Amino acid sequence: MGKKIGIEVSMAISEAAKLADVDVVAAYPITPQTHIVEELARMVADGDLDAEYIPVESEHSAMSACLGSSAAGARTFTATAGQGLELMHEVLYVASAMRLPIVMAVANRALSAPLNVWGDQSDMMAVRDTGWIQMICENGQEALDSTLIAFRVAEHPEVLLPVMVHCDGFYLTHVVEPIEMLEKANVTKFLPPFKYPLPLDADKPVTMGAFAPPVIYSETRKAQEVNLRKSKAIITQVWDEFHKVFGRKYRAVEKYKMDGAKTALLTLGSFGETAMTAVDNLQAAGQNVGLLKLRLWRPFPFEELKAAVKGVENLIVVDRCLSTGGPGGPAYSEIRSALYGEPNQPRIFGYIGGLGGRDVMVSEFENIIRQVETKVKTGAAQEFELFGVRG
Repeated sequence: MGKKIGIEVSMAISEAAKLADVDVVAAYPITPQTHIVEELARMVADGDLDAEYIPVESEHSAMSACLGSSAAGARTFTATAGQGLELMHEVLYVASAMRLPIVMAVANRALSAPLNVWGDQSDMMAVRDTGWIQMICENGQEALDSTLIAFRVAEHPEVLLPVMVHCDGFYLTHVVEPIEMLEKANVTKFLPPFKYPLPLDADKPVTMGAFAPPVIYSETRKAQEVNLRKSKAIITQVWDEFHKVFGRKYRAVEKYKMDGAKTALLTLGSFGETAMTAVDNLQAAGQNVGLLKLRLWRPFPFEELKAAVKGVENLIVVDRCLSTGGPGGPAYSEIRSALYGEPNQPRIFGYIGGLGGRDVMVSEFENIIRQVETKVKTGAAQEFELFGVRG
């Protein structure tokens, strides 16, 4: 077991990149991600990390630099947030299609306008179709662990895909938590040196990501889809390996006090620990409620979700993003679709809150559950609701 210390979560992510012996960091500062790359820049400048730090003029350039370093066989890391992730958007597709195992920490942040630097998950949902593996962290320990897990998954010869590690901006990134720092010897055992099987070689030049006419484009996209879906088995395998080395077990869908629960909340990210307290309070009052926490967003854990909701009568999906003009929150709409047609599927209710960094209290989760129970009794429509809106 490693030593537990109090450390800002952003710094813990930087420490994870250092433990991974990254070769290249290419990044541009943006709130609330800046502390991650500032600390990595300091490590490189002070000689604590033997890596190349590439300061660039934008997030688009940061991801473009990552393409080159990863294609050359370097273990590559970057980080961004909100508008920066959106500026990278077109390059994200290139990284996944070219099978480049880049790892990126995303400090989730609301998207403009109006300008807002606080945390919600609008940026994460905006890039869900870019072909990256996406893991979601609930706390600082998960952020550190998941960064190392991400490298192990991304670099697996049967995967070779980029991975985003999502951490809610400010609610995680700027909070000091007690985090177990991992022993270097154990990290080396878990994460061996990176050997990219297809590195660029000046003596054997190749073309990557070249022009593809309609006659082959569909096949390339199909191959990418098959590979991303197959990566879930490797992710599960790597979680098991991490558990054996470090003692912490991760799953695509985590259960909390779900035994016999007829009503369940489902959350993504830092909402989870607040919702846990609400479940504790309601169970103490005799209510049959539980909590599910989604850890893996892409590839989507269809089978794990279906297994987790067996016996649940009411499922309340709480999003931190509004799919404007759509059916509610992105997680709500995807989970409703994933469970459509399943025998004895639960009634599914969508709630959206915490936009732009607004706090969501324990009492509000309790009120959401009470509202759903009233809707069930009265037969009200199962529509989404943006809760906590004033006026």
